[in-house]
Amino acid sequence: MDWTMLFMLINAVVVPAWLLLILAPGWRTTEIVVHSGLYPLVLGSVYSIGLIASLFFGVSAEGSGMSSVAGVSALFDHPNGVIIGWTHYLVFDLFVGAWIGRDAQRRGLPHLAVAPCLIATFIFGPLGLLAYMLVRISRGHGISLFETETAER
Repeated sequence: MDWTMLFMLINAVVVPAWLLLILAPGWRTTEIVVHSGLYPLVLGSVYSIGLIASLFFGVSAEGSGMSSVAGVSALFDHPNGVIIGWTHYLVFDLFVGAWIGRDAQRRGLPHLAVAPCLIATFIFGPLGLLAYMLVRISRGHGISLFETETAER
């Protein structure tokens, strides 16, 4: 297993989804590819395979676990742990980015105000979500996370 190649492949797989969210938020292709379950299923499968390999086939560092800082640190001492962790981040960051995109469209927020938040979510995860919430607040949409067919103002 070439861990570097797998890492690069996983990174490359998410880039088209982020480009669609940032550059073509209203396209049908964006809706089909990014807002469907496609990415979570594909990346979730990679995550699951790595996790199973770690838990049941010893593809992990000695002392790995989630019950202590030392155990969690040991998880990332093996390339499989890095792949698992990184895939976890990529899946959830993209999930949050897709939600931001849908939420912004429901609320009629200008994409020029939302795009920097999407970029920040892609690169910095929670910081992008925080930035998006600040955009919503500044535009009078509050921070409610309730999703309705037509978002309340």
